[in-house]
Amino acid sequence: MFKKGLKKVLAMTIALACVFTGCASGTAAPTPVEENGATSEVTNQDVKAGFIFMGPVADGGWSQSHNEGRLQVEEELGIETLYKESVPETQEVEKVARDMIDQGCNVIFAASFGYMDYIEKLAKEFPEVKFFHCSGYKTAENMSNYFGKIEDARYLSGMVAGLKTESNQIGYVAAMPIPEVIRGINAFALGVKAVNPEAQVKVSWTNAWYDPAKEKEAGTALIDQGCDVLGQHQNAAGAQQAAEEKGVWSIGYHADMSAVAPNANLTSVVWNWGPYYVNAVKSVMDGTFKSESYWEGINAGIVDISPLTKNAPAEAAAVVDAAKQQMLDGALHAFQGPIVDQTGTERVPAGSELSNEDQLACDWFVDNVVGEIN
Repeated sequence: MFKKGLKKVLAMTIALACVFTGCASGTAAPTPVEENGATSEVTNQDVKAGFIFMGPVADGGWSQSHNEGRLQVEEELGIETLYKESVPETQEVEKVARDMIDQGCNVIFAASFGYMDYIEKLAKEFPEVKFFHCSGYKTAENMSNYFGKIEDARYLSGMVAGLKTESNQIGYVAAMPIPEVIRGINAFALGVKAVNPEAQVKVSWTNAWYDPAKEKEAGTALIDQGCDVLGQHQNAAGAQQAAEEKGVWSIGYHADMSAVAPNANLTSVVWNWGPYYVNAVKSVMDGTFKSESYWEGINAGIVDISPLTKNAPAEAAAVVDAAKQQMLDGALHAFQGPIVDQTGTERVPAGSELSNEDQLACDWFVDNVVGEIN
């Protein structure tokens, strides 16, 4: 997903993308495209997209959510896609992308932060290829970056957790101590606080994006410390499994994780990459592609929470629906003041909200979070 260095990450995030993995049939009517003053025709057969994932597509989380977006591209646009799973954030991604280009891919989606520098290098080498990098901050004439304001959904899921806890101790299994993860924890904790000012959120770091065993171990340790709800920022469902086995409650991430923990899961913070990927590929097909940084939230439909399960408290649906509508109306923001950090310092005064720049560089916890950034 996204590694250290995401300190400046996202004020630039999703750009129009493109897709490849698997195969599909069907043809589209040619679309006239202006190119250097001349009109050319582009069809779905002119676009072949490659997707590169850091984990297995059946991880139940991050990579699976992106792969579902890839499949939507195939279904809606009828183009051929390729994909490669479990690609480490090393020079290996460069080799994989080159192989895809050799196989005819003229659009590459690289869905992990640590791929950024390698993709930037390839964008310079292959100016005719359109590159889309997820969660980074670099762009080029033929390279966009894209992400979503997942904090909107985290806030809503925090409200569910805050209403459910009886011990007022909520655990959070977190991957890397970088701004992306930190602001997600803060948004979750602020959602908790909005409905339950007495509750605390305890953080445990795994220092790994995808390590199901370590995630489960961290979740179990938090439960042993008295936490009766677990949230997570991990690529797999280890924390959900810990909650299921220990008889407590859980909030999933990336994809709907209710099937993994049917007796524990309350809801999940989810990505919906399909519409973005479809529009990104369309932009290449119709000649409207322009390099950009894309970062939208719940209003764009790229982030949300999954349907509340039978395990959620009865009052949660009405509370969440009302808060979500306020977000859509622009009346509620995850980081609106007053916000105080762990030291008692006011970070955001009443009547204002945390700027995008400060969100992208966030290196502090709100006052109801228990844990250190290390």
